[in-house]
Amino acid sequence: MTAAPAVVGVIGGGRMGAGIAQSFAMAGSSVTVVESGVEAAAAALDRVAAGLKRAAERNALAESADQVLARVTTARSVEDLPPHVGLVVEAVFEDAALKARLLAAAERAVGEGTILASNTSSLSVTDIAAALIRPGRFLGMHFFNPVPASELVEIVVAPDTAADTVETVLGWTHRLDKKDVVVKDSPGFASSRLGLALGLEAIRMVEEGVAEPEAIDDAMRLGYKHPMGPLRLTDLVGLDVRLAIAEHLHATLGERFAPPRLLREKVAQGELGRKTGKGFYTWE
Repeated sequence: MTAAPAVVGVIGGGRMGAGIAQSFAMAGSSVTVVESGVEAAAAALDRVAAGLKRAAERNALAESADQVLARVTTARSVEDLPPHVGLVVEAVFEDAALKARLLAAAERAVGEGTILASNTSSLSVTDIAAALIRPGRFLGMHFFNPVPASELVEIVVAPDTAADTVETVLGWTHRLDKKDVVVKDSPGFASSRLGLALGLEAIRMVEEGVAEPEAIDDAMRLGYKHPMGPLRLTDLVGLDVRLAIAEHLHATLGERFAPPRLLREKVAQGELGRKTGKGFYTWE
């Protein structure tokens, strides 16, 4: 099995970026998290530390949390990434132009053998690759939240992605103790496209007064053995994130992904789910 890269760079230290950094650090890699400001960098390290504390409570660490955290450092810009980094994962919010700009800058800062990846849930990996000099060393690595506890990484292959790049990354995902699904680049890939279709229909049912959110969720959880219902999952993902993905798929795949009025209203009112305390449910 391919060993995890000795040095990993993660661009963005939010919830997803911190989780990715934690996962690679737990697998033995040294990780540099890129955040632009001192406060943002400190917050990213705090997120990793909190995640490691939870992992320790689950007895999921082979060493102490402090030992793992010692392998995580921060940098102020992609230009400060270690030149010998084996993998750089971009994990900023879903803005294709921003992702392309940061990955192109990272490509200039690292060695020719470094693999670059975007943690996007729906954006075109092919379009992002167009900004790169070496698109064969680039693919999508769609991680799921919370990253350390999630079992899956969706590997998204663009037309120019080299076969050995895919093979290497599959070895790394196994070292992270995660399973992979490999998909060709297409709008929404497999997971977001199917998950969003279910989530949007559930929102339309609430909008039409078919049932309350908890009843709809229970129907899918108890009747179809989903680990959680589509509306609770929407709250966890973030209604704003769901709306952005829906707008992208609406533009690329047509009317079946048109965002429901209720989703737009809740986002406009700041009801974004768990992160704001209210979405389809009220959260502590």
